[in-house]
Amino acid sequence: MGVRRQQDYGFFGPDSVTWRVWSYPTSLVLGFLRAVVIEELDPHLVASVDQSGQVKQRPRLRYDRTMQYFATVKFGDAESVLRASDTLMKIHARAVGHDPVTGGTYDANDPASQLWIHLTAWHSILYTYEVFGPGKLTPAEEDRYWEECALAAEFQTIDPADVPRTRDGIRAYFAAYRPKLVGSEVAQDMMDFLLDANTIVLPERMPGPLRFVFNAVVRRAVIATMPRWMRKLGATRQSGPTDRVAIALTRPVVRLVAASKHVQLWALKLASPRTVPLIEPLVRGLAPVNPVVREPAEARAQYGVVDPRTQYAELQAARAAQAGPAPYPFHHREDLVAFPA
Repeated sequence: MGVRRQQDYGFFGPDSVTWRVWSYPTSLVLGFLRAVVIEELDPHLVASVDQSGQVKQRPRLRYDRTMQYFATVKFGDAESVLRASDTLMKIHARAVGHDPVTGGTYDANDPASQLWIHLTAWHSILYTYEVFGPGKLTPAEEDRYWEECALAAEFQTIDPADVPRTRDGIRAYFAAYRPKLVGSEVAQDMMDFLLDANTIVLPERMPGPLRFVFNAVVRRAVIATMPRWMRKLGATRQSGPTDRVAIALTRPVVRLVAASKHVQLWALKLASPRTVPLIEPLVRGLAPVNPVVREPAEARAQYGVVDPRTQYAELQAARAAQAGPAPYPFHHREDLVAFPA
């Protein structure tokens, strides 16, 4: 079968910084694992993950589907992005429950929770790109990266105005969010589980010794990118010399993969088969049917898709009217469920 062409460039396109950073091999394992591990320190999020049980029951499938969703938003055509966003919004509408750590209620579609996940992912993908890949972006490129991060927020319940547009703004966001983070037993257990790349990423058919070495290095490389205070919360402490060795071992392997399109596609097929149809056109330089970058409002009008913030406001109103969670007029699907759901 030939490679399927997209209908358009979606909302970013080949000239975007997003395409450059998110298509680099660091995003596939290192950036993704760093993001989902750190996310577990949010007590609302980890309560949702723990109570659903799906991450531990089907880790590789959840990883594959989450990578598929991330790739759809960044590299898919406009209609695919909007449909995926709409699907995830409606699936998350069912993820409402009690958080035993804070005594509060978690809601997977809550804008504050969505912003935490969104910024953790975008920061982790960029940071691992810097540490293991080409290095830092220019100031102008980084400004554009965070502007594109705000654009991507439009496909969740987040107000784009709440997305910081600079590295200093990102640091300030994490500093302000830090008091909300909790290194509970559940969070530490989930972080330890997610750091096991052997379980999350590697196919079972890979030889045992290779799996052991891959997991040992990747685990330590991911921890090496986490700040000390975060490691302490997550019970993932690691020495400075181990940090340096893990980075030194990982960096040349990542750059070797980045130098070959064939190796990139091979690695992608092993780790996330569902993502291949979205990334392969980009890797092979295959232009879409209509090579244009779309605007969200214009695309929503064309395809008749309501934006997530409006949907969430309507859902909240319905819940308030019924004094409880309102059922969504949607048949549950399992093909596009984000990892933290």
